Amino acid sequence: MGTSEEQQQPPATPATQPPTGDPAEPTPDREYRAAELAEAAGITTRTLRFYRERKLLPPPRREGRIAWYDDHHLNRLHTIAALLERGHTLGGIAELLAAFEKGRDSRSAAELLGLTEAHTPRFSEETPVRLTPEDLASHFPGEDTPENLSAALDLGYLSVEGDEIVHVSRRLLDASAALVREGIPLADVLSTGAHVRAQVETIAELFAELLKRHLLGDEAATDAVLEAVDRLRPHAKQVVEAELSMALDRKVRSEVEAWLAERT
Repeated sequence: MGTSEEQQQPPATPATQPPTGDPAEPTPDREYRAAELAEAAGITTRTLRFYRERKLLPPPRREGRIAWYDDHHLNRLHTIAALLERGHTLGGIAELLAAFEKGRDSRSAAELLGLTEAHTPRFSEETPVRLTPEDLASHFPGEDTPENLSAALDLGYLSVEGDEIVHVSRRLLDASAALVREGIPLADVLSTGAHVRAQVETIAELFAELLKRHLLGDEAATDAVLEAVDRLRPHAKQVVEAELSMALDRKVRSEVEAWLAERT
């Protein structure tokens, strides 16, 4: 008995997951040969050929006998990998991609494709910063040790893209540099950042559970939920900022006042 088209799986490939983290800006008009595209997408050329045969990729540009692919093809491969990870079949992916490209109910198609993240209100407003190693050293004079660099990479503050170092947040970079300028060792700043990360993850889970319990019901309309989340986004931040400022008053201010009392 032959395997149904819906159940066929692509040939085994060493990597089918989309890349993590923030990708580098694509080179304008970048083009790839088949082997280059497969390598960039983390798949084999055999898998690429299989996707082409299944018409999951738009036709490449032909120049004689050479097929040229571009970043649109690369993005499509990343989308296919993400959908396979979510349990979609290749047949279902083909139908969804066709619906999305032809504009038939594109909003619904995008949601089914798992592309709704672009429409979901973002809570983070952080701006990444690209730095040379020299720039990074100038922010933390004498503190750019291998140990601190490793800790920042593990924490996710830094990532390396080619010859550049990318800091995840301008605000975190400026705050960390300010603390170091005041005489606090960068190692302690990073260690504290790791503890703060753990605490805010717990806070975020509380808000996520609150929204899930009261907004994300089976009967909820997509547009209504997204609009509600967008309205509630600043209020969630205000709750955290208000509680943090009062906690700082209770803890940090009391420490300073106790220190002043001892001196007088």
